[in-house]
Formats: sequence, C-alpha cells, structure tokens
Amino acid sequence: MKQRNIFSKLNNWIIYLLLTSAVAAVVVASVVLIDYLRKEEIKRIELFATAIKYQQEEIIEDPVTLDLILQISKTNNTIPVIVTDKNKVPIDGEGFQINIPEKIKNDPKKIMALLRKMESSYKPIELQMPNGNNQYVFYTNSNLLNNLRYTPYILGLLILSYIFFSFWFLRTIKKTDEGYVWAGLAKETAHQIGTPLSSMIGWIEILRMENENSLGVKEIENDINRLKTISERFSKIGSVPELNDLNINETVQQNFNYLKTRISKKVNFMLVLPKEQLLIPHNRILLSWVIENMVKNAVDAMKGEGRLEIELYEKNNSTIIDVKDTGSGMTNLQSRNAFKAGYSTKKRGWGLGLSLAKRVIKEYHRGDIKVAHSEIGLGTTFRIIMKNN
Repeated sequence: MKQRNIFSKLNNWIIYLLLTSAVAAVVVASVVLIDYLRKEEIKRIELFATAIKYQQEEIIEDPVTLDLILQISKTNNTIPVIVTDKNKVPIDGEGFQINIPEKIKNDPKKIMALLRKMESSYKPIELQMPNGNNQYVFYTNSNLLNNLRYTPYILGLLILSYIFFSFWFLRTIKKTDEGYVWAGLAKETAHQIGTPLSSMIGWIEILRMENENSLGVKEIENDINRLKTISERFSKIGSVPELNDLNINETVQQNFNYLKTRISKKVNFMLVLPKEQLLIPHNRILLSWVIENMVKNAVDAMKGEGRLEIELYEKNNSTIIDVKDTGSGMTNLQSRNAFKAGYSTKKRGWGLGLSLAKRVIKEYHRGDIKVAHSEIGLGTTFRIIMKNN
C-alpha cells in the first residue's frame, strides 16, 4: 500500500511538472514574440526618422526618390511619434506629431507629459541636420504592442484555469464513480449476507424448541440480531437515510454496551456521557456503525491492550463524540490520509472503514469527522462533530 502511494505521488508530481513546463513554454514563447514585435517597431521608427531627415535636407532632386521618402514617412500609422528641436521643444505641423490624440495636441502640458513618458521608455533618435539645428524623434510602443504585453500573463492564467477546472471536473467524476462503486458493493454485501442469515434464523428457531433457555441459543440469537443490523447498515449506503431526533446518549450507550463485551479484556474501556439528554437528528444504525469502526481501529492501534475512552459532550452549538486511545499514534501524513478510500496502515483490511465512516457523517449527517489529535507512541483522538440544528 505504501509503495503504491509513493508511485501515485510520483506520477502526480510528473504530471504537475509537465503541465507547469507547458504553461511556462507558452508564456516564454509569447514573451519572445512580443519582444520581436517591439524590435520591429524600433526598426520602423529608425527608418521613419531617416526619411524625415532626408525630407528636410532638401538635397534630393530625383522625384522618384523623394516620393519614396515621402511614402516611408507616411507608413507609420500606429506608433506615436513626436519630433522636437534641439532643445526638445515639440515642432508643430503635420508630420512632426503622429498618432497623437487631437485633445493632447492642443494641450502643451499634456504633450510635454507624453514626451517625458516617451523618453522614459526609449532613448530618442537624434537627427543630425546640416544647418546644426538637430532634431529628436521621440516615440513609444503602439497601442497594439502595449496591449500584447499582458497577453502572456492572461494566456498563462487561462491555461492554468483550464487545467485546474479539468482536474476538478475529473476528480468530481472520479469521486462520484467511487461513490456508486462503494454503494453498489455495500448493497451487494447486504444481499449476500441476507441469504445465510435467513437460514440461521430458521435454525435458531429449531434450537430454541429443543432448549429455549440455552446460553448458546441466546448468544447465537444476539449474533443473528447483530448480523441483521450489519446487513441493514450496508443496505442504507447509497440511499438517503432517515434522520430522527433521537437521544444520542442512548445511541452511544448501546454501542458501548455491545462493544465492551466483544473487545479484549485488557482494554480499559470507558464511557463519559453528559447528564442531560441530547436530542440530535441522526440515523442510529449508521452512527453506530461509525462509532464501531472507530473503536475497532483504536483497539487495533493498541494491539488489544490499553485505555480506550468514548466521550460525548456539547460545544459551540455542536454535539461532539471523541474516541481516544493510547495506541501507537499516527504521523501527520497518516492523519491526512486516514479517511482516504483504500488507505490503511494495517497488513489486513481494505482501508474502507474510515472512508465510509466519513461519508456517513459528512454526506448523510452534514457533520464532520477528523483526527483531532495524535502523537506517536501516545495515542490518537478521533472526533465526530454534528450540528445541533
């Protein structure tokens, strides 16, 4: 069982590593693509700046070349640009302030604020003019590139969300399927128990006619009644049980009386009940099954010798049942896995008892069951919590 859990955890870590690597690869690819687009925009601005310089030098006589330069200067229709003089004062006029909102163009303060923002983003391109009146070309990212900056993070978040949703969905389906499997197994067990039980009931009637007061007859009759209870417990798994306002003191007392006669005499078995009666909605048969499972686990942990106590009390508008033993105790890992189906620290058993107990308490009684405290070598306290209303 431990080896299977190790391999299962190793497989989970491999899956997590692969998924994380896939998300990281997508994010890195997006970042590389955006960086490539940013460099392409810089190249476009450098070409644009060269065209502006040649356009103002007035030394080009070939009309075809001049027309080509004009076309290059007009190709920028996405990247914000402001051309300034050598004192970094914006130059007015068409071709010197490109892709700038009209409301900003008419506001010198906003233009200067945008200029400072551009300068903090990229170093301006200096245009060396023949007359010494050099100019500067300030620019910043296009709106498209600015929006794409957040794409890797959004894409990574979407992928992670999809992965988490898929895990949640598959886990929900798995838990539902497991629930149907356990319910089917429990009902089939109840059905199989019913056949020999009917025969035993017939034989006990024959034995009773021979000697009604025989101790053996009475003990067999008690065990038959117990088998009836067990069969009824299994038959209720998967169905919606009927919860009645019953005295839970009486339910716990009945369990204590029955279990005390069937566990080792070396176990000091104690019961602590409150003085007042506690009427709590519960199914007596199923709750008795839960307590019995916890007691049997405690006796196994103590190896048939030690101190075992069941305590019933009220706290914070809840009814609590503590089952305390002086057994071997559990590690933190064992405590976390104690209620998982198939998990067991014992060489025998299927590891289903505590798993079914948790289902009975959480799904049917809307309560909770957990390991309240455990120390290696000192013992464990299991706790059932049920709301009073």
